[in-house]
Amino acid sequence: MNYINGLHFNNIKGDIYGGLTAAVVALPLAMGMGVTSGAGPMAGLYGAIFVGFFAALFGGTPSQVSGPTGPMTVVMAVIFTQYTALYPHDLAHGVALAFTVVMFGGAFQILFGVLKIGRFISLIPHPVVSGFMSGIGVIIILLQLQPLLGQKALSKPVDALLQLPQTLHEPIILAVVLATATILIVYLLPKKIANIIPAPLVALVGGTLTLYAISGGQIDSLQKGESTLFTMAGVPIIGDIPSGFPDFIFPTIEADLLIDMLKSGLILGALGSIDSLLTSLVADNVTRTYHKPNRELIGQGFANIVAGAFGGLPGAGATMRTVVNVRAGGRTPISGALHAVVLLAIVLGLGSLAMFIPKAVLAGILIKVGTDIIDWEYLKQLPHSPKAGIMMMLTVFLLTVFVDLIEAVAIGMVMASFVFMHRMTDLQLKTMHIIRSKEDDHSLSNEEAELLEKAQGRILVYKLSGPRSFTSAKNMVQKLSEYTDYDSLILDMHDMTAIDYTSSKAIDEILEGLKLAEHQAYLTGANLEVTKTLDKLKAKRFLLPEHEFDNRIGAIRTAFEHLS
Repeated sequence: MNYINGLHFNNIKGDIYGGLTAAVVALPLAMGMGVTSGAGPMAGLYGAIFVGFFAALFGGTPSQVSGPTGPMTVVMAVIFTQYTALYPHDLAHGVALAFTVVMFGGAFQILFGVLKIGRFISLIPHPVVSGFMSGIGVIIILLQLQPLLGQKALSKPVDALLQLPQTLHEPIILAVVLATATILIVYLLPKKIANIIPAPLVALVGGTLTLYAISGGQIDSLQKGESTLFTMAGVPIIGDIPSGFPDFIFPTIEADLLIDMLKSGLILGALGSIDSLLTSLVADNVTRTYHKPNRELIGQGFANIVAGAFGGLPGAGATMRTVVNVRAGGRTPISGALHAVVLLAIVLGLGSLAMFIPKAVLAGILIKVGTDIIDWEYLKQLPHSPKAGIMMMLTVFLLTVFVDLIEAVAIGMVMASFVFMHRMTDLQLKTMHIIRSKEDDHSLSNEEAELLEKAQGRILVYKLSGPRSFTSAKNMVQKLSEYTDYDSLILDMHDMTAIDYTSSKAIDEILEGLKLAEHQAYLTGANLEVTKTLDKLKAKRFLLPEHEFDNRIGAIRTAFEHLS
């Protein structure tokens, strides 16, 4: 068999069933996310088709199914609103700018893969990821409040929250009933039925047929500004949508908007990378395999460029669809690609039927998506979690919902860095010891202990272990300043594994201080890497060449001889 990127035909039955099942699950989700983004349901389907197909072929996670996801949709909604609002009288131009940003995002993902930074995604602390994902989940839920009540969706979660009291006074009862029924189905549908027909699809078909029967298929339209609102029995529906293969969108760039477009593209690229690789880890856990992170980023990037070029939403590895695919038997890129082909067939053949879908039903489905994204496991563990992690999680969560997505992650990473540095400092402080006798360090040999005992505290051994970094460099000098009544100091570096610039300068400062105080300085046990760093930075300029030893006993002997 020919194995390329996990592609083989030994599991063809499982891949076919997995792809078909994933497509059925993806259909209502992709349409709902398209509506939420503001670009329309077909944009969601096009995103599922193009991202799903090309990410499967060129990515690095064989069993992963890709398409529009909650986090990517929320960011795209902001981008789409921003650029279409700039050109209210030339909407096509604003749309082209928005989807050019999607292409930029894909290009950034390819760059991340080429630079091989995929492995660094796993270094983002869980509290930061948890706060961000939970914030995204809450945003999705807040954005569905208006459609759930039969009103027009708002683009900002804060606006949706502030508008809620007024909306509650004027709900469309039938829309609320449909949305409530949808929520009950997606949460409570028995597993025996859900294993055969996914709950979102049952809710989508059931809600649409119910409204169609109540209204007798009568569609009403109401002109609001430049947009048209379509309803059935007073309930907003998707309405007139294009079908068939999408038109190509040429990349459009405005010179005065280029910086903002690149920033937005970077946000999409970074978020898509995180979203995809987190899903890749889930796929690894389920299938007991290992993905190729950098190849995955390149594949996702290429897929998003194609999606943007054809008016599709940006996408990433979709956790729910991937798990459904794997449980149904999908293991190779065939399943992910087949899921996209099935969706394309639906668009080409049945796209016109989607116009009858009530927006309240899509809102109910997406509320389930939002609650699934929230990190309930971490929230349950909050009473037992470290306070620093809780602060990071809550800060990122609140900033995500009420301020800005990228600022939330950036501030979360800064907080995580400070927490990490604090912990590293504490750890490094524990690996700095002043030794004057056997009681201070039981690893001393009998001869070493005897000589130090005879020296009566006039010889100090300063033992430095592990990696030394800038976080504890200042403490290295301060700790030694507590001791004054001695004649010789031995810097014991046998257990030091690495040293950075700041710590090297601290060593230089210690040696300079010893010379000024007319104390004898000795250095022992530095490995080749540490020695090279100290020599390169000239940190041993105040150390006599004959006072550098390979072993500690030699330094102690020489220091003792100097006393006598």
